[in-house]
Amino acid sequence: MAYAYDPQNIFAKILRGEIPCTKVHETPHSLAFHDINPQAPHHVLVIPKGPYVTFDHFAAEASDAELADFTRAVGRVAELTGCAEAAGGAGWRLLSNAGADAHQEVPHMHVHVCGGRFLGRMLNVPE
Repeated sequence: MAYAYDPQNIFAKILRGEIPCTKVHETPHSLAFHDINPQAPHHVLVIPKGPYVTFDHFAAEASDAELADFTRAVGRVAELTGCAEAAGGAGWRLLSNAGADAHQEVPHMHVHVCGGRFLGRMLNVPE
């Protein structure tokens, strides 16, 4: 499948420095920054620096170096926010929306690292 990446999406603009962000962590292949509309006391977005639309796109086409870097960046963000068990935290949630049915708002692969309070059940699906 061909994925259509829009280089004008907000995360691409953040990566190019056209829009500011509050960085939490940066690596050669990943960038983590605070969500501007946090849903939990700790809500950080982690994005790959490459032009990937969804997680499946990233998994299929990213290099081994990008995949390893991103995975480690997510774990590091959980530690830096104090949510990871190793950092004394009580837990955190990792969420990635892919496509219209999942309400993906920005067409650049990203994950949400949320924690800092009880988050409840994973999904509340309307009937």
